[in-house]
Amino acid sequence: MASSTQGTRLNKFLASCGVGSRRACEALILEGRVEINGSPCMQLATRVQPNDHVKVDGKRVVPNEPWVVAFHKPRGWVCTREDELGRETIYSLLPEPMRALHHVGRLDLDSEGLLILTNDGNLSQQLMHPSKTVEKEYLVTANQAFENSHLDQFLEGVYTQEGKLKAKSIDRLSARRIKVVLDHGAKRQIRVMFDTLGYQVTKLMRVRIGGLWLGDLEPGKWATLNAPEIDMLLGKTEPAPKRSTPAKKSPRRPS
Repeated sequence: MASSTQGTRLNKFLASCGVGSRRACEALILEGRVEINGSPCMQLATRVQPNDHVKVDGKRVVPNEPWVVAFHKPRGWVCTREDELGRETIYSLLPEPMRALHHVGRLDLDSEGLLILTNDGNLSQQLMHPSKTVEKEYLVTANQAFENSHLDQFLEGVYTQEGKLKAKSIDRLSARRIKVVLDHGAKRQIRVMFDTLGYQVTKLMRVRIGGLWLGDLEPGKWATLNAPEIDMLLGKTEPAPKRSTPAKKSPRRPS
């Protein structure tokens, strides 16, 4: 077990095996639940070499073939595998092979739109880490017409109980409908900002993450993403003109 700068950092390796996020994997390491070549390992700085055998809770883990899926989350479904309130979950809409994928971020019960599902913990980290500033675009309808001064305030920052929240850009589409782009996302950020300024969100749809559009993917449907589309998702290419999401593909695992 090498300790040089070669190899893959242990939490990153575990995340690539689908064990969980890097932070969750760090917790497993510190709890002594990870072994490398038969010896417990609790050192976060440990790097895994190509010939190392890694186990979590006594079971060997190996990196997954990355699988990334664009999913149109419908309104009225929650982003969890089981819900203590008995509400419908997105996983009941997915075929069995996809139920092992984890969702990257979430959309709340009353929101809909583009959601990413994957077994790639490293990709999740790239999309979710605050330093990455991956854009997310939403179409939002409110219960009343927006005041121009409030639209300016969305850009300058709204002081809420969660702190100062702001949008990267705002475009008015009609009296009660706007396009909002965020590059940092607090929990329920758009709803919190609107509530603070006296508006009620009546419809919220996420239509873009990075350079990847929801397109014409219907509610409850999914599409497996290829390498160029994943680059678009990560914002490695500029957002292309609005395009259709690929047609739903077979839910078989990659070979």
